[in-house]
Amino acid sequence: MNEEQVKAYIQDNDIKKIKFAFADIDGVLRGKVIHPKKFLDGLEGGYGFCDVVWGWDSSDACYDNVKLTGWHTGYPDQMCRIDLSTFRTVPWDENIPFFLGDFSKADGNDLPACGRSLLKRIAKQCADMGYHAEFAQEFEWFNFSETPQSLKEKSFTNLESLTPGMFGYSILRTSLNDEFYNDLFDLLLQFNVPLEGLHTETGPGVYEAAILHDGVLEAADKAVLFKTAVKEIANKHGIMATFMAKWNENLPGCSGHLHQSLWTKDKAKNLFYSADDEFNMSDLHKHYLAGQLHCLPQILPMYAPTINSYKRLVEGAWAPTTVTWGIDNRTTALRVIHTSENYTRLETRIPGSDTNPYLAMAAALASGLYGIKNKLPLNIPATVGNGYQDKRNGSLSSNLFDATNMMKNSALAKQLFGDPFVDHFTNTRLWECRQFGKSVTDWELKRYFEII
Repeated sequence: MNEEQVKAYIQDNDIKKIKFAFADIDGVLRGKVIHPKKFLDGLEGGYGFCDVVWGWDSSDACYDNVKLTGWHTGYPDQMCRIDLSTFRTVPWDENIPFFLGDFSKADGNDLPACGRSLLKRIAKQCADMGYHAEFAQEFEWFNFSETPQSLKEKSFTNLESLTPGMFGYSILRTSLNDEFYNDLFDLLLQFNVPLEGLHTETGPGVYEAAILHDGVLEAADKAVLFKTAVKEIANKHGIMATFMAKWNENLPGCSGHLHQSLWTKDKAKNLFYSADDEFNMSDLHKHYLAGQLHCLPQILPMYAPTINSYKRLVEGAWAPTTVTWGIDNRTTALRVIHTSENYTRLETRIPGSDTNPYLAMAAALASGLYGIKNKLPLNIPATVGNGYQDKRNGSLSSNLFDATNMMKNSALAKQLFGDPFVDHFTNTRLWECRQFGKSVTDWELKRYFEII
């Protein structure tokens, strides 16, 4: 919709309120419901938002180590600008009009912390190189017969899974909660977050959904909206959904794999495909893949941003631990899929479901473009067999602290994303490490309380 169409929609439908939101550094949607007059008045200049939303963590605790904002700045307003092309209505919330926004200024002087602004800049670089970036993200998540109140009362222990048993790809298990299952597919479609597929995964109460592919910015928007939408739809059914990367040490983790390809600007030809190659990989595809392999260790926190992310990235857990790629190999960090010309693509398997989609897609696209710009050769051979055992080209950092320090000190990361973003983002991750470091865990209590 353009501005005139939006104004007409508001008038013709007697709209009384409008909701808008943006994703913070953790990918958490922050937003407001506003009056139509406020909405219309802010279309050009933006909407003031206290910039503490860029100065606190996912639990609203204020950082003490970032320059962007803090007590030293007085937490002033920053201007959030709505993207009218993101218009949709929320079918499970009285079809209230909804928009996504970001902190991209009209002059291009963006707020360094804003992931959507960062992705827009990298998508423009891609377009300026003559390519259209097509992306999609898939998610796994666990569902529980719980409420926020019951979780608090149980101290997040002895939780009741939506269904028992493993039951991957089970038709039987989805029929037990068919109203919820059908609402997910149908309401997400109405919300313009169409699913390619939805099924159970291996684990009690775990689902997996693949979102239909789209241009990279639209794909990231849909991925961000998907996570919040699933939680809201689940709440309507008395269900809690979690996108933690690994909620239980004895169960599989939850992935957030990225699928990507580059096309001609008119979207007529998949530039990753070549009929002359054994695996249908064009030279462009190989350069792109080489770029991701080269950059991966230095930008890992953008794929694995939490302490918990690294509990998933362990051997034998369907998540990669090494700098590897392979042809249709689910044990490697990067998986080449070449089932047909239109569906030849690269799957980046490092991200978990806890990622900020804007940052994960920005990392994937920027590192792939780096490989193309520098014509990096694909010198790393494809892994055949077990990628966990293929450590010829190194392993991924095993914890957030090490991964963050590598990124913080990386000239390459700063080249890809700019010094201000890298400084802010890595300091928020080091803050996360500090918060975890001072906590006393259940593991420590069980291990040391009596015996030590």
